[in-house]
Amino acid sequence: MSERAAGGDGGRGLPFVAVILVGGLAFGFGLGYSHMARPEVVLDFLRFEDFGLLFVMGGAALVTGSTFAIATRYLESAPLTGDAYRRRLKEFDRDVVAGGAVFGVGWGISGICPGAAYASLGVGNLPILWAVAGMFLGAYAQGYWRTRTDDARSTPTEAD
Repeated sequence: MSERAAGGDGGRGLPFVAVILVGGLAFGFGLGYSHMARPEVVLDFLRFEDFGLLFVMGGAALVTGSTFAIATRYLESAPLTGDAYRRRLKEFDRDVVAGGAVFGVGWGISGICPGAAYASLGVGNLPILWAVAGMFLGAYAQGYWRTRTDDARSTPTEAD
């Protein structure tokens, strides 16, 4: 298993890790500052009572989209990784729809999405640990289920 697949930094070193840490700090600070790390704010958005989340997400999408549009036009490779820019398309299949639906249900029940859940811990919301534990268990269950179904599909049958 490669270092990148094992969760390492891909041999890129301390500058790579430092930039990722700074990006995470900015993300967490932004979520906390905008109150998006508070489940009640997210739930108010989902009940159409507070549209602040829409502006936060829209602003983030605008900055990210602009950055990618400019970077891919003027740079040959990603500054942080050195990888060439290329589109990675994923098929829009039933797994995408089902996964999105389950994610949405979980978001609605807990009132928090994964990134904001970790930031919520930073602002002292310790009960959110239940949601974080649920995310880990759900991800593990999905990985286990996917491995079992992939193994079942690749097992030769008598007709093979």
